[in-house]
Amino acid sequence: MSTPLPTTLRILPSIHEVPAPLWDALVDDAAVPFLEWAFLAALEDSGSAVPERGWHPRHLTLWRGSRLVAAAPAYLKDDSQGEFVFDAPWATAAERAGLRYYPKLVLAVPFTPATGRRVLVAPGEERAAREAELYAGALEFARAEHLSGIHVLFPTEEELPTLEAQGFAMRLGVQYQWRNDGYHTLEDFLARFHSKRRNQLRRELRAPGQQGIHLRTLRGDALAEVDVDTLYRIYTSTVDKYPWGTRLLTRDFFARMLATFRHRCELVEARRGGELVAGALNFRGNQVLYGRYWGCFEEHPFLHFNVCLYHPVEEGITQGLTRFEPGAGGEHKLTRGFEPRLTYSAHLLLHPGLERAVRGFLEHERAAVRGGLPQWRAETGFKGDA
Repeated sequence: MSTPLPTTLRILPSIHEVPAPLWDALVDDAAVPFLEWAFLAALEDSGSAVPERGWHPRHLTLWRGSRLVAAAPAYLKDDSQGEFVFDAPWATAAERAGLRYYPKLVLAVPFTPATGRRVLVAPGEERAAREAELYAGALEFARAEHLSGIHVLFPTEEELPTLEAQGFAMRLGVQYQWRNDGYHTLEDFLARFHSKRRNQLRRELRAPGQQGIHLRTLRGDALAEVDVDTLYRIYTSTVDKYPWGTRLLTRDFFARMLATFRHRCELVEARRGGELVAGALNFRGNQVLYGRYWGCFEEHPFLHFNVCLYHPVEEGITQGLTRFEPGAGGEHKLTRGFEPRLTYSAHLLLHPGLERAVRGFLEHERAAVRGGLPQWRAETGFKGDA
Protein backbone atom coordinates (compact mmCIF):
# COMPACT_ATOMS: atom_id res chain seq x y z
CA MET A 1 0.00 0.00 0.00
CA SER A 2 1.50 3.32 -1.09
CA THR A 3 2.14 6.07 1.44
CA PRO A 4 0.03 9.19 0.80
CA LEU A 5 1.92 12.25 -0.34
CA PRO A 6 2.43 14.86 2.40
CA THR A 7 0.22 17.94 2.33
CA THR A 8 1.50 21.38 1.38
CA LEU A 9 -0.02 24.66 2.59
CA ARG A 10 -0.51 27.38 0.00
CA ILE A 11 -1.80 30.80 0.98
CA LEU A 12 -3.54 32.44 -1.95
CA PRO A 13 -4.25 36.14 -2.58
CA SER A 14 -7.43 35.45 -4.56
CA ILE A 15 -10.10 32.79 -4.81
CA HIS A 16 -9.28 32.75 -8.54
CA GLU A 17 -6.04 30.93 -7.69
CA VAL A 18 -8.21 27.81 -7.22
CA PRO A 19 -10.36 26.51 -10.09
CA ALA A 20 -14.02 26.64 -9.12
CA PRO A 21 -14.64 22.87 -9.61
CA LEU A 22 -11.77 22.00 -7.25
CA TRP A 23 -13.05 24.35 -4.54
CA ASP A 24 -16.71 23.37 -4.85
CA ALA A 25 -15.83 19.66 -4.69
CA LEU A 26 -15.03 20.31 -1.02
CA VAL A 27 -18.35 22.03 -0.20
CA ASP A 28 -20.89 19.85 1.61
CA ASP A 29 -24.25 20.56 3.28
CA ALA A 30 -22.58 21.72 6.51
CA ALA A 31 -20.53 24.30 4.63
CA VAL A 32 -23.53 26.57 3.79
CA PRO A 33 -23.92 28.14 0.32
CA PHE A 34 -21.75 31.14 1.23
CA LEU A 35 -18.68 28.86 1.04
CA GLU A 36 -19.28 28.18 -2.64
CA TRP A 37 -16.69 29.54 -5.05
CA ALA A 38 -19.14 31.80 -6.89
CA PHE A 39 -20.15 33.65 -3.72
CA LEU A 40 -16.58 34.21 -2.57
CA ALA A 41 -15.54 35.27 -6.07
CA ALA A 42 -18.41 37.76 -6.23
CA LEU A 43 -17.20 39.38 -3.01
CA GLU A 44 -13.73 39.86 -4.48
CA ASP A 45 -14.63 40.68 -8.07
CA SER A 46 -17.29 43.22 -7.12
CA GLY A 47 -14.84 45.24 -5.06
CA SER A 48 -16.60 44.40 -1.78
CA ALA A 49 -14.06 42.19 0.03
CA VAL A 50 -10.85 43.74 -1.28
CA PRO A 51 -7.75 45.36 0.25
CA GLU A 52 -9.10 48.86 -0.38
CA ARG A 53 -11.97 48.01 1.97
CA GLY A 54 -9.86 46.30 4.62
CA TRP A 55 -10.15 42.71 3.34
CA HIS A 56 -6.90 41.18 2.02
CA PRO A 57 -7.64 37.64 0.75
CA ARG A 58 -5.25 35.04 2.14
CA HIS A 59 -7.15 31.85 1.44
CA LEU A 60 -5.66 28.82 3.17
CA THR A 61 -5.37 25.72 1.01
CA LEU A 62 -3.86 22.27 1.59
CA TRP A 63 -2.68 20.29 -1.42
CA ARG A 64 -1.56 16.71 -1.86
CA GLY A 65 0.34 17.04 -5.11
CA SER A 66 -2.15 18.64 -7.53
CA ARG A 67 -5.17 17.56 -5.46
CA LEU A 68 -6.87 20.11 -3.21
CA VAL A 69 -7.62 18.33 0.07
CA ALA A 70 -8.68 21.22 2.35
CA ALA A 71 -9.39 24.94 2.12
CA ALA A 72 -10.66 27.85 4.18
CA PRO A 73 -11.57 31.37 3.05
CA ALA A 74 -9.31 33.69 5.03
CA TYR A 75 -8.40 37.36 5.06
CA LEU A 76 -5.97 39.76 6.64
CA LYS A 77 -8.10 42.48 8.24
CA ASP A 78 -7.20 46.13 8.78
CA ASP A 79 -10.24 46.65 11.02
CA SER A 80 -13.19 44.68 12.43
CA GLN A 81 -15.93 45.86 10.08
CA GLY A 82 -18.25 43.32 8.51
CA GLU A 83 -17.42 40.47 10.86
CA PHE A 84 -20.42 40.37 13.26
CA VAL A 85 -18.16 39.14 16.08
CA PHE A 86 -17.22 42.30 17.89
CA ASP A 87 -13.66 42.55 19.12
CA ALA A 88 -13.15 46.34 18.95
CA PRO A 89 -12.66 46.54 22.76
CA TRP A 90 -9.79 44.06 22.44
CA ALA A 91 -8.20 46.27 19.79
CA THR A 92 -8.61 49.31 22.04
CA ALA A 93 -7.03 47.47 24.98
CA ALA A 94 -4.13 46.36 22.80
CA GLU A 95 -3.57 49.90 21.56
CA ARG A 96 -3.53 51.26 25.12
CA ALA A 97 -0.89 48.68 25.98
CA GLY A 98 1.20 49.74 23.02
CA LEU A 99 0.42 46.60 21.02
CA ARG A 100 -0.57 46.40 17.36
CA TYR A 101 -3.91 44.61 16.88
CA TYR A 102 -4.26 45.00 13.11
CA PRO A 103 -3.69 43.35 10.77
CA LYS A 104 -5.16 40.11 12.06
CA LEU A 105 -6.04 36.86 10.26
CA VAL A 106 -9.73 36.03 9.99
CA LEU A 107 -11.21 32.76 8.74
CA ALA A 108 -14.69 33.84 7.73
CA VAL A 109 -17.10 34.71 4.96
CA PRO A 110 -17.11 38.52 4.76
CA PHE A 111 -20.28 40.29 5.89
CA THR A 112 -22.04 36.95 6.54
CA PRO A 113 -22.90 35.87 10.11
CA ALA A 114 -24.00 32.36 9.16
CA THR A 115 -22.71 29.26 10.92
CA GLY A 116 -21.04 26.76 8.60
CA ARG A 117 -17.85 24.80 8.19
CA ARG A 118 -14.86 27.12 8.18
CA VAL A 119 -12.52 24.43 6.88
CA LEU A 120 -13.60 22.50 3.81
CA VAL A 121 -12.17 18.99 3.52
CA ALA A 122 -12.20 16.66 0.52
CA PRO A 123 -14.24 13.45 0.73
CA GLY A 124 -12.15 10.52 1.89
CA GLU A 125 -9.75 12.68 3.87
CA GLU A 126 -9.52 12.51 7.66
CA ARG A 127 -11.33 15.71 8.58
CA ALA A 128 -9.82 16.40 12.01
CA ALA A 129 -6.28 15.80 10.74
CA ARG A 130 -6.68 18.14 7.78
CA GLU A 131 -8.28 20.81 9.97
CA ALA A 132 -5.40 20.57 12.44
CA GLU A 133 -2.82 20.85 9.63
CA LEU A 134 -4.52 23.89 8.19
CA TYR A 135 -4.75 25.67 11.57
CA ALA A 136 -1.12 24.85 12.28
CA GLY A 137 -0.20 26.39 8.95
CA ALA A 138 -2.29 29.45 9.72
CA LEU A 139 -0.48 29.87 13.05
CA GLU A 140 2.92 29.57 11.39
CA PHE A 141 1.87 32.20 8.84
CA ALA A 142 0.53 34.53 11.54
CA ARG A 143 3.78 34.35 13.48
CA ALA A 144 5.90 34.89 10.37
CA GLU A 145 3.85 37.96 9.43
CA HIS A 146 3.82 39.29 13.02
CA LEU A 147 0.02 39.29 13.14
CA SER A 148 -1.78 39.83 16.44
CA GLY A 149 -3.77 36.62 16.15
CA ILE A 150 -6.19 34.33 14.33
CA HIS A 151 -9.99 34.50 14.51
CA VAL A 152 -12.34 31.80 13.23
CA LEU A 153 -15.85 33.21 12.91
CA PHE A 154 -19.09 31.18 12.95
CA PRO A 155 -17.63 27.65 12.78
CA THR A 156 -19.87 24.66 13.41
CA GLU A 157 -20.05 23.08 16.86
CA GLU A 158 -18.40 19.96 15.40
CA GLU A 159 -15.29 21.99 14.57
CA LEU A 160 -14.76 23.26 18.11
CA PRO A 161 -12.79 20.29 19.54
CA THR A 162 -10.10 20.64 16.88
CA LEU A 163 -9.92 24.39 17.44
CA GLU A 164 -9.61 23.94 21.20
CA ALA A 165 -6.90 21.33 20.71
CA GLN A 166 -5.01 23.91 18.65
CA GLY A 167 -5.16 26.38 21.55
CA PHE A 168 -8.06 28.59 20.47
CA ALA A 169 -10.37 30.17 23.07
CA MET A 170 -14.08 29.79 22.41
CA ARG A 171 -16.56 32.65 22.28
CA LEU A 172 -20.33 32.23 22.40
CA GLY A 173 -22.93 34.33 20.65
CA VAL A 174 -26.68 34.04 20.21
CA GLN A 175 -28.89 34.22 17.13
CA TYR A 176 -32.64 33.79 16.94
CA GLN A 177 -33.62 31.10 14.47
CA TRP A 178 -36.79 29.34 13.37
CA ARG A 179 -36.86 25.57 13.44
CA ASN A 180 -39.39 23.45 11.59
CA ASP A 181 -40.75 20.99 14.14
CA GLY A 182 -42.73 19.04 11.56
CA TYR A 183 -45.25 21.77 10.72
CA HIS A 184 -47.55 21.17 7.76
CA THR A 185 -49.14 24.62 7.75
CA LEU A 186 -48.55 28.03 9.28
CA GLU A 187 -51.47 27.30 11.62
CA ASP A 188 -49.51 24.35 13.02
CA PHE A 189 -46.75 26.78 13.93
CA LEU A 190 -49.14 29.34 15.43
CA ALA A 191 -50.75 26.61 17.54
CA ARG A 192 -47.53 26.36 19.57
CA PHE A 193 -48.11 29.80 21.12
CA HIS A 194 -50.16 30.84 24.12
CA SER A 195 -53.50 32.26 22.97
CA LYS A 196 -52.60 35.90 23.73
CA ARG A 197 -49.40 35.74 21.70
CA ARG A 198 -51.10 33.74 18.94
CA ASN A 199 -53.79 36.41 18.56
CA GLN A 200 -51.10 39.10 18.39
CA LEU A 201 -49.28 37.27 15.61
CA ARG A 202 -52.49 36.76 13.66
CA ARG A 203 -53.20 40.51 13.83
CA GLU A 204 -49.75 41.21 12.47
CA LEU A 205 -50.18 38.61 9.73
CA ARG A 206 -53.43 40.26 8.59
CA ALA A 207 -51.81 43.69 8.31
CA PRO A 208 -50.50 43.47 4.71
CA GLY A 209 -53.91 42.46 3.36
CA GLN A 210 -55.56 45.35 5.19
CA GLN A 211 -52.90 47.71 3.81
CA GLY A 212 -53.39 46.49 0.24
CA ILE A 213 -49.93 44.91 0.18
CA HIS A 214 -49.25 41.62 -1.61
CA LEU A 215 -46.24 39.44 -0.75
CA ARG A 216 -44.60 36.87 -2.98
CA THR A 217 -41.25 35.07 -3.28
CA LEU A 218 -39.27 35.04 -6.51
CA ARG A 219 -36.74 32.28 -7.05
CA GLY A 220 -35.03 30.52 -9.92
CA ASP A 221 -36.04 31.70 -13.38
CA ALA A 222 -38.49 34.21 -11.90
CA LEU A 223 -35.49 36.27 -10.73
CA ALA A 224 -34.75 37.09 -14.37
CA GLU A 225 -37.33 39.87 -14.08
CA VAL A 226 -35.49 41.49 -11.14
CA ASP A 227 -33.40 44.56 -11.87
CA VAL A 228 -30.06 44.83 -10.07
CA ASP A 229 -30.79 48.44 -9.16
CA THR A 230 -33.83 47.21 -7.24
CA LEU A 231 -31.71 44.82 -5.18
CA TYR A 232 -29.12 47.47 -4.48
CA ARG A 233 -31.81 49.99 -3.51
CA ILE A 234 -33.27 47.44 -1.06
CA TYR A 235 -29.83 47.02 0.51
CA THR A 236 -28.90 50.71 0.67
CA SER A 237 -32.31 51.82 1.94
CA THR A 238 -31.52 50.07 5.23
CA VAL A 239 -27.82 50.84 5.70
CA ASP A 240 -28.30 54.50 4.73
CA LYS A 241 -30.90 55.04 7.47
CA TYR A 242 -28.38 54.85 10.29
CA PRO A 243 -25.54 57.23 11.12
CA TRP A 244 -23.24 54.22 11.56
CA GLY A 245 -24.47 52.49 8.40
CA THR A 246 -21.84 51.67 5.80
CA ARG A 247 -22.30 50.38 2.28
CA LEU A 248 -20.08 47.34 2.68
CA LEU A 249 -21.34 45.72 -0.52
CA THR A 250 -21.18 47.27 -3.97
CA ARG A 251 -23.89 47.37 -6.62
CA ASP A 252 -21.79 44.96 -8.69
CA PHE A 253 -22.01 42.35 -5.93
CA PHE A 254 -25.78 42.16 -6.41
CA ALA A 255 -25.34 42.03 -10.18
CA ARG A 256 -23.08 39.03 -9.71
CA MET A 257 -25.60 37.37 -7.40
CA LEU A 258 -28.18 37.51 -10.18
CA ALA A 259 -25.68 36.41 -12.81
CA THR A 260 -23.76 33.61 -11.07
CA PHE A 261 -25.57 32.77 -7.82
CA ARG A 262 -29.23 32.93 -8.80
CA HIS A 263 -29.72 29.26 -7.90
CA ARG A 264 -29.25 30.23 -4.24
CA CYS A 265 -31.20 33.50 -4.21
CA GLU A 266 -34.78 34.21 -3.15
CA LEU A 267 -36.39 37.64 -3.21
CA VAL A 268 -39.43 38.41 -1.06
CA GLU A 269 -41.37 41.25 -2.67
CA ALA A 270 -44.03 43.41 -1.02
CA ARG A 271 -46.06 45.39 -3.55
CA ARG A 272 -48.89 47.86 -3.15
CA GLY A 273 -50.76 48.84 -6.28
CA GLY A 274 -48.08 47.13 -8.32
CA GLU A 275 -45.29 49.26 -6.80
CA LEU A 276 -42.52 47.69 -4.75
CA VAL A 277 -42.70 48.99 -1.18
CA ALA A 278 -40.30 46.55 0.50
CA GLY A 279 -38.19 43.50 -0.17
CA ALA A 280 -35.74 41.02 1.30
CA LEU A 281 -33.01 39.11 -0.51
CA ASN A 282 -32.51 35.70 1.12
CA PHE A 283 -30.25 32.77 0.28
CA ARG A 284 -31.27 29.13 0.15
CA GLY A 285 -29.21 26.13 1.16
CA ASN A 286 -30.39 22.58 0.64
CA GLN A 287 -32.57 22.59 3.77
CA VAL A 288 -31.96 26.00 5.33
CA LEU A 289 -32.99 29.55 4.39
CA TYR A 290 -30.74 32.48 5.30
CA GLY A 291 -32.15 35.99 5.63
CA ARG A 292 -29.69 38.66 4.51
CA TYR A 293 -30.72 42.04 3.03
CA TRP A 294 -33.95 43.90 3.77
CA GLY A 295 -35.19 47.32 2.76
CA CYS A 296 -38.41 49.30 2.54
CA PHE A 297 -39.49 52.40 0.65
CA GLU A 298 -42.75 52.97 2.53
CA GLU A 299 -43.35 52.57 6.25
CA HIS A 300 -46.28 50.33 7.20
CA PRO A 301 -47.01 48.69 10.58
CA PHE A 302 -45.67 45.12 10.79
CA LEU A 303 -44.32 45.21 7.23
CA HIS A 304 -40.83 44.23 8.37
CA PHE A 305 -42.12 41.26 10.37
CA ASN A 306 -44.14 39.97 7.41
CA VAL A 307 -41.44 40.38 4.77
CA CYS A 308 -38.51 39.18 6.88
CA LEU A 309 -40.11 36.64 9.24
CA TYR A 310 -43.68 35.44 8.63
CA HIS A 311 -43.63 35.07 4.85
CA PRO A 312 -40.31 33.17 4.77
CA VAL A 313 -41.54 30.92 7.60
CA GLU A 314 -44.74 30.10 5.73
CA GLU A 315 -42.75 29.43 2.56
CA GLY A 316 -40.30 27.32 4.56
CA ILE A 317 -43.12 25.15 5.86
CA THR A 318 -44.53 24.72 2.36
CA GLN A 319 -41.13 23.77 0.98
CA GLY A 320 -40.18 21.48 3.85
CA LEU A 321 -37.16 23.45 5.04
CA THR A 322 -35.68 22.48 8.38
CA ARG A 323 -34.51 25.91 9.54
CA PHE A 324 -34.63 29.62 8.81
CA GLU A 325 -31.77 31.81 10.02
CA PRO A 326 -32.82 35.47 9.59
CA GLY A 327 -29.43 36.88 10.54
CA ALA A 328 -27.78 38.53 13.51
CA GLY A 329 -29.51 40.50 16.25
CA GLY A 330 -33.16 41.40 16.68
CA GLU A 331 -34.67 40.35 20.01
CA HIS A 332 -38.10 41.06 18.49
CA LYS A 333 -37.67 37.68 16.76
CA LEU A 334 -37.99 35.88 20.11
CA THR A 335 -41.63 36.80 20.59
CA ARG A 336 -42.38 35.58 17.07
CA GLY A 337 -41.21 32.02 17.55
CA PHE A 338 -37.53 32.34 16.71
CA GLU A 339 -35.59 30.45 19.34
CA PRO A 340 -32.14 31.35 20.71
CA ARG A 341 -29.32 29.29 19.24
CA LEU A 342 -25.68 29.45 20.20
CA THR A 343 -23.15 30.62 17.66
CA TYR A 344 -19.42 30.22 18.04
CA SER A 345 -16.13 31.87 17.25
CA ALA A 346 -12.58 30.89 18.14
CA HIS A 347 -9.70 33.24 18.95
CA LEU A 348 -5.98 32.83 19.35
CA LEU A 349 -4.00 35.96 20.32
CA LEU A 350 -0.25 35.75 19.97
CA HIS A 351 0.73 38.26 22.66
CA PRO A 352 0.72 36.39 26.00
CA GLY A 353 -0.68 39.29 28.02
CA LEU A 354 -3.47 40.05 25.56
CA GLU A 355 -4.24 36.34 25.25
CA ARG A 356 -4.66 36.00 29.04
CA ALA A 357 -6.91 39.06 29.22
CA VAL A 358 -9.12 37.88 26.36
CA ARG A 359 -9.41 34.37 27.78
CA GLY A 360 -10.51 35.78 31.12
CA PHE A 361 -13.11 37.98 29.47
CA LEU A 362 -14.44 35.09 27.36
CA GLU A 363 -14.82 32.84 30.40
CA HIS A 364 -17.14 35.35 32.05
CA GLU A 365 -18.96 36.09 28.79
CA ARG A 366 -19.64 32.39 28.14
CA ALA A 367 -21.18 32.01 31.60
CA ALA A 368 -23.41 35.05 31.00
CA VAL A 369 -24.59 33.79 27.61
CA ARG A 370 -25.38 30.30 28.91
CA GLY A 371 -27.12 31.78 31.92
CA GLY A 372 -29.37 33.88 29.69
CA LEU A 373 -30.57 31.06 27.44
CA PRO A 374 -33.47 29.85 29.65
CA GLN A 375 -34.94 33.36 29.88
CA TRP A 376 -34.59 33.97 26.16
CA ARG A 377 -36.30 30.67 25.41
CA ALA A 378 -39.17 31.57 27.73
CA GLU A 379 -39.79 34.78 25.80
CA THR A 380 -40.86 32.90 22.67
CA GLY A 381 -44.35 32.50 24.12
CA PHE A 382 -44.57 28.82 23.25
CA LYS A 383 -46.88 26.66 25.35
CA GLY A 384 -45.06 24.86 28.09
CA ASP A 385 -42.27 27.48 28.28
CA ALA A 386 -42.06 29.24 31.59
